[in-house]
Amino acid sequence: MWLKLIVLGLLGHHHVKAASPDQVHLAFVSSDTSQMGVIWNTYVDARQSVKYGTDQGNLNMNSVDQQIPWVYNGTTRYSHRAILNGLEPETTYYYQIEDRKFSFKTMSKNPSSYKVCIFGDLGYWHGNSTESIIRKGLNGEYDWILHLGDISYDLHTNNGQNGDDFLNQLEPIISRVPYMVIAGNHEDDGANFTNYQKRFLVPDNGFQDNQFYSFDLGPVHWVGVSTENYGFYYAYGQEPVFTQYNWLKNDLDKANKNRANVPWIFSFQHRPFYCSNVNSYECQSFENRLVRTGWLDMPGLESLFLQYGMDMGFWGHEHSYERFYPVADRKYWNGSDAYHNPKAPVYVLTGSAGCHSPDAEFTDQPWPWSAARNNDYGYSIVTVSSTSMRLVQISIDKNENTVDDFTITKDPGHVNSEELR
Repeated sequence: MWLKLIVLGLLGHHHVKAASPDQVHLAFVSSDTSQMGVIWNTYVDARQSVKYGTDQGNLNMNSVDQQIPWVYNGTTRYSHRAILNGLEPETTYYYQIEDRKFSFKTMSKNPSSYKVCIFGDLGYWHGNSTESIIRKGLNGEYDWILHLGDISYDLHTNNGQNGDDFLNQLEPIISRVPYMVIAGNHEDDGANFTNYQKRFLVPDNGFQDNQFYSFDLGPVHWVGVSTENYGFYYAYGQEPVFTQYNWLKNDLDKANKNRANVPWIFSFQHRPFYCSNVNSYECQSFENRLVRTGWLDMPGLESLFLQYGMDMGFWGHEHSYERFYPVADRKYWNGSDAYHNPKAPVYVLTGSAGCHSPDAEFTDQPWPWSAARNNDYGYSIVTVSSTSMRLVQISIDKNENTVDDFTITKDPGHVNSEELR
């Protein structure tokens, strides 16, 4: 099967049928599980639609696409987006775009528990975890995917062909489960993230900008934050930082007031606040301080997370895995019950899916708030419920064995960092 996926990916650049939909993938488009977004690509102007239904022989519903033409370095592509409405919970739906047929199963209306496959920094040519991620997804071992940036290395390489091939490579699974993303530094294509902006659909944040967004899913409010607004402020100005910050403050305020219904708040972003890799610029110097505490007039993110009791955050960027004790502005709690009713956010850096570099090595002495480190290729499987979060780190180097396994628990009504405000 894996050989077949590689061959399909390598054949993608021939564009044999330019109007044939490729790179088909799903996405959550709101907090409403009766909706599902479908995104695909063609290489010619071709208005298309998605036929869908519960009977494979009678696709009796239809959603017409929104077609978005875009040009990068002289190559024109057409991104197509359709929203499937009126979906029943826990139901298998079949859908068809032109002659291509797919299926997916909806989640329950307000799922009490589910599993997410989370990773960052996965490339097309060095996708060490790709086969495992696809296979486990097809086996039903998780419900959706969260990719923490640095997508395909790079989406825009070879006039965007690398991004085409990567999404075609993942299509067997991302056409069956939602594939949610956030931009990393490698998504900067010199054209204000055009390849990222045009290829992916996320819940609307009111700013026509898919670099930051949020949605509720069962017991978790998920918040995607762009650290690249900070990382590329010198190219695109400081305004995106302030726009996102003001949106985020309002979003977290609403989420914090809604904890009776959605008790957890989880963030996801590309660049970390903390890390103990040998890359001192990213882990011990300007870059992580810029995002965490801010610089010039730009406000950092950590104080906002503390103000509204962020429960957990997921990061990529460093090509390794690192779990942290609850930590707030370098104050940490590492007792035997540190992960029960944590007093501060718990962060996990999971950026080892498919790109290693010399700077991914760890320092000899970790930060005292670092609880576990691993330098194998791999990815995380996260299971959430209203009172617990369990993370299992899968090692590709060790034949998919578990190299870290921990659980956060909290009592109903607990909000961390209250005493720190």
